[in-house]
Amino acid sequence: MSADHLRRIGMKYLSKALLAAALVFGVALVGHQAQAQTKQPSPAAIASAKEILELKRAGGIYAQAVPNIIQRTMDTLMQSNLNYQQDLKEVAVVIAKKLAGREKEIGDGMAKIYATDFTEQELKDLVTFYKSPLGQKLLTQEPKSIAESMQFMNQWAQKFAEEVNGEFRAEMRKRGKNI
Repeated sequence: MSADHLRRIGMKYLSKALLAAALVFGVALVGHQAQAQTKQPSPAAIASAKEILELKRAGGIYAQAVPNIIQRTMDTLMQSNLNYQQDLKEVAVVIAKKLAGREKEIGDGMAKIYATDFTEQELKDLVTFYKSPLGQKLLTQEPKSIAESMQFMNQWAQKFAEEVNGEFRAEMRKRGKNI
């Protein structure tokens, strides 16, 4: 197996792990929606939650959600409608203008989740923390730490996949089969 193939295996594993995480988040979101029907957070709690998300720059996570979904949908439709590629590109521009700003719904939903998961006082305390020097350091450093952790995980997965590949080959050689 080539290193490129092993890298793809590692990336495939990472993609599945991220998909699993997204599914867990989705299940949690459904649970929160059911919970939200019984307990509505106060406007002050939602405002504090929005402030936390702003301090954490969470908007960057979903800022491109609308254009990305439009692009993916257009790409999918183009694969099965080759004759309409130009039309689909033109329609994508119309749809992008029509649905611009809808990513705000994600921020509002996240704020409601935070406002449901934390008390109003806890949210205020979190705002105070994130505005403190340590909180600011966390906000600045955490993305770098997460990126480095992901890079480490990818490197580990690649090395581990190579080790597993070697183990398969060794076990198959014991059986008189070279792969």
